[in-house]
Amino acid sequence: MAVPGQKPKPHIQAVREGTFRPDRNSEGARFAPSEPVEPDWDELLPGDSAEDVRGKARDVWRRTIPALVVAAGLTDSQRETAIEYCLTVARLWQAERELSRTGLVVETERGNVKSPWVTIAHQYRSHFRSLVGELGLSPASATRITPPDFGGDDDGDVFD
Repeated sequence: MAVPGQKPKPHIQAVREGTFRPDRNSEGARFAPSEPVEPDWDELLPGDSAEDVRGKARDVWRRTIPALVVAAGLTDSQRETAIEYCLTVARLWQAERELSRTGLVVETERGNVKSPWVTIAHQYRSHFRSLVGELGLSPASATRITPPDFGGDDDGDVFD
């Protein structure tokens, strides 16, 4: 069951803003700073029919996860969330592609009905929105993510 109210700020953000109170804020979990390892998509999604989904998940991983490591400090301990995000994007892409091929309505022995791909796309889209919020991938949720402190110089430019 969801907890009412705003999502709590990360510990370090409350400290930086000067709003940290031990009775209201906790440090939360700290993970070792190790970069997530890309899964073996062939093992995770076996079979010839999953080739397109594997390719899309692989592409999403390679475009998104390195950026999350730098921007949000994503670690290998949080790898499963990253994998879930990639699979969700790939499955949503698959559902939308099938909807384009078959249409929103399909003919059955009982007449015309809503395509099952509509329901699948809706469920994956809902899951996608929650993962985007968790990972800070939307413009609004990105403002709630505190970049990791890599140490070193104070210019803040981690892309040198």
